[in-house]
Amino acid sequence: MIDNGHRRDICRDIGIACIALLLALPAILLAAMGSAAWAEDLRYLRIGTGPPGESYFPVGGLIASALSNPPGAPPCEKGGSCGVPNLIAVASVTSGSLANIEAIRDGRLDAALVQSDVVSWAVRGQPPFQGQPVVTLRSIANLYPSQLHLVARAEARIKGPEDLKGKRVSLGEAGSGTLLHARQFLAAWKIKESDVGAQFLRSALASDAMTAGTLDAFFVIDRAPVPTVTELSRRMPIRLVPIDGAGSERLMKANPLLASSHIPGGLYEGVPDDVATVQLDISLVTASDVPDALVENMTRALWHPATTALLAESLSQAGKIKLSTALFGLGAPLHAGAERYYRVKGLFP
Repeated sequence: MIDNGHRRDICRDIGIACIALLLALPAILLAAMGSAAWAEDLRYLRIGTGPPGESYFPVGGLIASALSNPPGAPPCEKGGSCGVPNLIAVASVTSGSLANIEAIRDGRLDAALVQSDVVSWAVRGQPPFQGQPVVTLRSIANLYPSQLHLVARAEARIKGPEDLKGKRVSLGEAGSGTLLHARQFLAAWKIKESDVGAQFLRSALASDAMTAGTLDAFFVIDRAPVPTVTELSRRMPIRLVPIDGAGSERLMKANPLLASSHIPGGLYEGVPDDVATVQLDISLVTASDVPDALVENMTRALWHPATTALLAESLSQAGKIKLSTALFGLGAPLHAGAERYYRVKGLFP
């Protein structure tokens, strides 16, 4: 289920299937409120996603809707919810991966979408979690890969990473995985943060700043096509800066969970050719104290054919969410409830 204040923005990004689903939810909830079952065994699940303008929030919203099955909802076999009985999952806008892990650790979120390497750093107590490992972090599933985008104004003459020096560059907002990876990027190309006019904006605000002429480039990690970048490319000429060569090799050596990738040509206006970059996986994570039975049912609902069909039909990024890759590249141990599901499916070694 998705916060009401964001319903219109999400459906603008992900289409008619989402609109129909979201419009149905209030009727379901109102019907449920008239039932005595409403007050019995009802559970809310808070899912952290990411900033507006990126795919994390609409993907998280779709997952929340798929996991939800409030009292009074039509049964799955009759085209209704195939989620967890008496569960209402709510997707929340957040700053990103770092903020999501901190919120799970502090009990402010129950689950979240997080970049897999950030999950690994948290579990191991590596920077930015120095000496404070989040030992309660658990994986539910690997979801889909996201690409690192370095977006520049076409007029800024930024053809390669070395051209960032002296430019006005947004590295991502505080609490985001984008900021962590942008700093890794600068280190790999031996560029000091003081060499660029660093700003710390989410991609939507960075896009507005570029349109206003107060920013030359920005970083964002998201599955292409990123809604913010798509809209920006329609408003002004942009360039996607290639991330390859020796600097890319240094970046992947420093962060082994990164892999070579490319952003397909034609996804953004004015960018006809493939652009080299790196990618990493996005995971759905939770805390170890979330009940095993609940997580097992959540995992089963996530991989229900009705859920995967909804994801594939509603959003191109979510079409990459597949059971066959659910256990790839996880940065934290599986939650016991998720492990139980994957063992029954014969996927857990």
